[in-house]
Amino acid sequence: MRFLFLLFICIFSLSFQTGCKKKNSKGDYGLALNDTLRVRIATEPPSLDMQKMSDNTSSYIAENIMDGLVVFDFKSAEVGLAPALATEWKSSNQAKNWEFKIREGVKWSDGQPFEPQHVVDGWERLLNPNTASNYSYFLYNIKNAKAYNEGKLKDFSQVGVKVEGNLIKVELDGAMPFPFLLTHQSTFPVRKDIISKFGDKWTEPGNIVTLGEYNLKKWEHDRALVVERNPLYWGKPSKTKNVIFYIIQEDQTAINLFDAGKIDFLRTLPSKELSHLRKRPEFVSYPYLSITYYGFNTKRAPTDNLLVRKALVHAIDRTKITTMLQGGQRPLSGWAPYGMFGHNPNVGLAFDPVRAKKYFQEAGYGESNPFPKMEISYNTNEDNKRIAENIQAQLRENLGIQAEIKNEEWKVYLETLKVNPSHFFRMGWVGDYPDPHNFFDIMLSYADNNHTGWENLEYDKLIEQAVTFVEDKAKRLEMYNKAHKILVEEDVPVFPIFTAVAHNLVSPRVVGMPKNVMFIFPLKNVSLQ
Repeated sequence: MRFLFLLFICIFSLSFQTGCKKKNSKGDYGLALNDTLRVRIATEPPSLDMQKMSDNTSSYIAENIMDGLVVFDFKSAEVGLAPALATEWKSSNQAKNWEFKIREGVKWSDGQPFEPQHVVDGWERLLNPNTASNYSYFLYNIKNAKAYNEGKLKDFSQVGVKVEGNLIKVELDGAMPFPFLLTHQSTFPVRKDIISKFGDKWTEPGNIVTLGEYNLKKWEHDRALVVERNPLYWGKPSKTKNVIFYIIQEDQTAINLFDAGKIDFLRTLPSKELSHLRKRPEFVSYPYLSITYYGFNTKRAPTDNLLVRKALVHAIDRTKITTMLQGGQRPLSGWAPYGMFGHNPNVGLAFDPVRAKKYFQEAGYGESNPFPKMEISYNTNEDNKRIAENIQAQLRENLGIQAEIKNEEWKVYLETLKVNPSHFFRMGWVGDYPDPHNFFDIMLSYADNNHTGWENLEYDKLIEQAVTFVEDKAKRLEMYNKAHKILVEEDVPVFPIFTAVAHNLVSPRVVGMPKNVMFIFPLKNVSLQ
């Protein structure tokens, strides 16, 4: 009977394992199962170029193969910072000047010494207009950085960054909590010699060089990425030797593979399955700093009309969406998520179908003048689909609008947002660092992550000034409240929906899987039983 049972398991083994093996045998890619963590990502990473990536999937890989000057410290109640490539840092001149001491003896994965100039090279590349990074605005507070990015200044030596021995000195235009920005992959060091040698292929296995806990060993596009322990890593070696990031688009397929013991960790779960998944011992849930929202294309009729945008927002009940999802999401009418300084529950446009119809009529629409074709779009995902369909139904019920729904795979979706977004498009934002500036600045008129086409110079000025009031929280909050009203009440280029909650499935054999408000998953301290 034991033989027949094992034979049965072998016959029905899924393709992610190479057949029936003995305990502690090798699985996919010839890796020992007892030293290989297997996690799911829902889509192909659009890019592993640190300065160009702008999505959560790519950063999931980046945070495990690369280090920046500092890392998040989650040991205390308030998120702090810990040393990484910088061993210490200090500020002067009321936080307008910063100095970072660079760790010595660090080597790149190809054995070359890490130098402070590699950090500056990464910042120059981020700001270089030829890079066309979505995150170039991250460093705009550095003296002359914006002018360099806009091409008004050609000499990078005039930007407020310089290397002196093993120190990097930074001069800002105004005070701000600058070190928090350096946790983000866009600010990570680069090797310009590698980029020059391999061009657009520099991020492929065998070409890419990194400084993190793991090295990129294999990238089988649209199937999996494999990383292995970096023997040259400056810190403690990762507890698990290998990690396989399986690319599995379908949520139910991922759950089936988890149940079959082929996947160890799922970081996102479909809302339809939560009612029974939350009863399982492998289920883990916690809030994180994020917003899910819909943006309007303010350059495309009919959503270029403010009255139309206000009508659409008033016609949608956020609680119907969160009730449908049943994942603990909290409806959000403002732009700063729950649990973050700057959160304001008293701003934004509430569900009001009567007022929605009033704005709709004022915009000139009704039975005698039917509303034109409108498109609602989302990146392919089961929950995103359900939200889009819910919005579509509410607009039909409350305004008589027959909106069309369109979906695209993530990489294609991002390109569409750059070229010509739909009238009403789904987006989300997970905090890069725990500060409201990181949420408000994505809607700056010059921010590449602002896909609405909306511009408001008063809003820009408020956000640019607010971040400089590092020690005057009352003044800073006052400015954020003014910016809030412009964004979600007066101009309405966006429709905030909710703050998300993380839902994970963690295999019993996994020990130490990260759980934090930043929704990041550095895997070096994860071990396997």
